[in-house]
Amino acid sequence: MKVKMISRNPDDYLRETKHDIHKLVRNHNLPTDSFRAQTEYTRAMNATKLERVFAKPFLASLDGHTEGVSAIAKHPLRDSVVLSASRDGQVRIWDLPTKNCLSTIQSHDGPLNGMSVDAVEGMSYVTVGQDCQLKTWRLPHPIGGKKMGVPLNQITLDGVAHAVSHLAASTDFVTCGDDVSVWKASRDTPVRTYKLGVNTIHVIKGNPIEEALMVGATMDRSIWVLDARAQAPLKKVTMKLRPNAISWNPMVINEFVVASDDYNLYTFDLRHLSHPKNVHVGHTNAVMDVDFAPTGKEFVSGSYDRTLRIFPNDNGHSREVYHTKRMQQVLSVLFSMDNKLVLSGSDEMNIRVWKARASEKMGPMNPRERAAMEYAEKLRETYKEHPQIKRIARHRHVPKSVYSATNEHRIIRQSEKKKEANRRTHAAEGEVPHVPERRKHMVVNEEL
Repeated sequence: MKVKMISRNPDDYLRETKHDIHKLVRNHNLPTDSFRAQTEYTRAMNATKLERVFAKPFLASLDGHTEGVSAIAKHPLRDSVVLSASRDGQVRIWDLPTKNCLSTIQSHDGPLNGMSVDAVEGMSYVTVGQDCQLKTWRLPHPIGGKKMGVPLNQITLDGVAHAVSHLAASTDFVTCGDDVSVWKASRDTPVRTYKLGVNTIHVIKGNPIEEALMVGATMDRSIWVLDARAQAPLKKVTMKLRPNAISWNPMVINEFVVASDDYNLYTFDLRHLSHPKNVHVGHTNAVMDVDFAPTGKEFVSGSYDRTLRIFPNDNGHSREVYHTKRMQQVLSVLFSMDNKLVLSGSDEMNIRVWKARASEKMGPMNPRERAAMEYAEKLRETYKEHPQIKRIARHRHVPKSVYSATNEHRIIRQSEKKKEANRRTHAAEGEVPHVPERRKHMVVNEEL
């Protein structure tokens, strides 16, 4: 018995592809020439696939710490120098091009809570620890610099300082703990002290543009804005879960992003602090740290789900997610000053260096190669809304634990939406109001 094989005519596939291309041309004002549009679409598809093939973001690992890396700080005047601190109070100063450790200092007799580099002279940095000590250290020169094992200045505090941050265009810095204190580098006592209640202040960041402006967070889930020229906080808002880290946008004076315990990040505008400007989702566990890129267009976040993600500033979803088999909970992250690299410090005592663009070629390129890459990038941007190209460009492999948690969170959100819709259907009109997603995570707004 002969079986007749029925195969589809290849012209049918070509006809469907042409139909998709013509639809894309009409919707996005692309070239009207059918042959030209089809050729550019094919090139854009190939460029997108090659981008994923050459996506190898991991560059190097800087090891040497004997405890989890709890903080990473950048040098504001030297792109190649970064500082790292571990939970045992050890500080290491690294030269990224050579991957060498320039200096190792046992800064505190216990965990180090925070450190900040002077942004004016770039010759010193300040550390605070659980031993109630505030210390100022000199930075060694990258080439043949003298290693400093003794602090330039040491001050015993009345309580534990949980964070430190320098103010913009100044050698002054601010610390937080039971209160907020503003210090001058030449004095052993604070210039000003602010009492903000009974709750411990665990995060504080000075604005990189306006020298008198700072933002912080307390253990009662509150976020407050403080002007050093005022006597009390300007504004205060309370979230449903605790904020863990804050980072200012270096290009926008009134914008900052908050990493929260509820797996999300929130972009706030100082002019409208009652609700976040944007909600960034994707992590499946508490977000521990966040840092803005020097361009102000994107930021990197590290989470307890053992991944770090890079978010565009105006998008709620990440464009990249990085992970390795051995990397544990990410405690600290950093964007390099040249916008090329991302650093992450994790619980297994390693500092990992990643590319900010996973498929970007590092090193010199000849003009022809650069022109080809720019052309491919333009094609991907032009055809990024096509369904097949969009699917390939946004797909990322993630660990099984992250994949399972993402599906579980999706089911939970769908169930909550269905329950709310049923309650609204069977309740009186206006009894169950529609609450925007950006307002669901806030408790109260207090104008002080």
